[in-house]
Amino acid sequence: MESTETSGSGDIQRTLELLWEPERRPSRGPKPSLTVDRIALTAIRVADEEGLDAVSMRRISTELGTGTMSLYRYIPGKAELLDLMLDRVQEEPALDDASSTGTWREGVEEMARESLALYRRHPWLLQVNQVRPVLGPATLTNMDRVLSRIRPMGLTDPELLSVIIMVDGYVSGVARTNVHAVEAEKRTGLTDQDFWAAQAPYLEGIMKSGRFPVMASLSEDTFGMDFDHFAFGLQRILEGLEVLVERRAAARAADA
Repeated sequence: MESTETSGSGDIQRTLELLWEPERRPSRGPKPSLTVDRIALTAIRVADEEGLDAVSMRRISTELGTGTMSLYRYIPGKAELLDLMLDRVQEEPALDDASSTGTWREGVEEMARESLALYRRHPWLLQVNQVRPVLGPATLTNMDRVLSRIRPMGLTDPELLSVIIMVDGYVSGVARTNVHAVEAEKRTGLTDQDFWAAQAPYLEGIMKSGRFPVMASLSEDTFGMDFDHFAFGLQRILEGLEVLVERRAAARAADA
């Protein structure tokens, strides 16, 4: 799935005003019948159901039962609307405040699992290049919460940010694979099981040829659906981070 949109590509100043002052009324015209939040939520719903390409100012105005020009009184265009959508989905449950006293490792794991759930709820997020996000209240709230959970790692601030970037890179990769699998099933009408079952007789003959001895020696459950690849990879990342954290703690103790 290739990126089709880029965050922060609209009027940044106006977007910030909409993010931080959403109740500000349009400067002209009659009393507003809509709200910025309602417009953003409608756009999110359309994107969830039909994909990001289906989102346009005309389409959203139709969904809201208003004229397209009326929508422009609230939001300058699709670029700004996209940034509002990106921040709005961050208002959904992320890290559980009740578990804020947990370990940094628990915090990183929760962050990863909630991020994966977010991508699954909103697959269109994978189509957005978010390398330059416009920082809204929900985004900053989540970032602050995550940093508060992982600060006990004892890493430098740039390293803490790198932890977040690393984990999100891993999660988005897994999420992209999941989304591709769903899309493949929709387009072909074949489930994963049906797809591989169709190849099984041919592949069995090839494996018996002796051309691929390592592949032929793999256990029957190697490509099964029961193994949790996401959890396995995440735990290896956490273990690697734990080694670093312990090493840093030992160095500080030695210097004390």
